[in-house]
Amino acid sequence: MTQAQSMPAMSKEMQDCVAACMECHSVCEETMSACMQMGGQAQMQIMRALMDCAETTRMCADMMMRRSPMSAEMCAMCAKACEMCAEACMSMPDDPQLMRCAQACRRCAETCRAMAGMTM
Repeated sequence: MTQAQSMPAMSKEMQDCVAACMECHSVCEETMSACMQMGGQAQMQIMRALMDCAETTRMCADMMMRRSPMSAEMCAMCAKACEMCAEACMSMPDDPQLMRCAQACRRCAETCRAMAGMTM
């Protein structure tokens, strides 16, 4: 019986990207809950963006942690979902939760764009 090969340690950049994805996922989930309490038809576009972003960031972090060969492509898609979500959140600049979410999305998009350009 042979021992499984251990994976090389994640780079600092990858660790930062995973952390940004997980933070963004968490903030998107919190923001969805806040939006559901607000109600209103205008929230539907924001809710869709939040759902897409929450799912994409979670999947992106998972793929990086398991060193998927598709991580770079997923990071590029994640950056796009995060930017779309940030824009949707910015449509209500007076809401502190939506502004917090927009900031988390922008941070995540930035780290994901950097990872999308790297070999993983």
